[in-house]
Amino acid sequence: MGTQFEATVDIDRPIEEVFAYLADGEHDPEFSPRVQRIEKEPNGPTRVGTVFHSTVKDAGMTSRRDFEISELVEPTRIRWREQSKNLITATEGGYDLERAPDGGTQVRLFNVLEGHGVGKLLVGFAGGAARKDAPEFGQRIKEAVEAS
Repeated sequence: MGTQFEATVDIDRPIEEVFAYLADGEHDPEFSPRVQRIEKEPNGPTRVGTVFHSTVKDAGMTSRRDFEISELVEPTRIRWREQSKNLITATEGGYDLERAPDGGTQVRLFNVLEGHGVGKLLVGFAGGAARKDAPEFGQRIKEAVEAS
């Protein structure tokens, strides 16, 4: 059984700019300290089917993560699913963007985590840690987008 975390943040940038920044997954290391390296395949604009290959460090362990873009609706919706087979994977994740009345953008981000093998015992702990960090994760995204 999986678990989910989410956060909502208001970003002082137009929705088109926020979407473009988030769709370019190569920005992830700018707001996610766990991402040590990330590459996009194929090169070029992000589209459905684009895969981001990353190296991440969680709880002192380094692993390879592969995320495929499963849905891209400009400028309001980005979805991904993890292709890699790790102890805990994000079976679904994404961003929902909405125009704010002040010209900014409200972003809801989420990930559904699932454990595999021994990871089934750990997914509750991982989900709890992710939920605890979610508001700060949203704040890091806000700061990175607004600084870009």
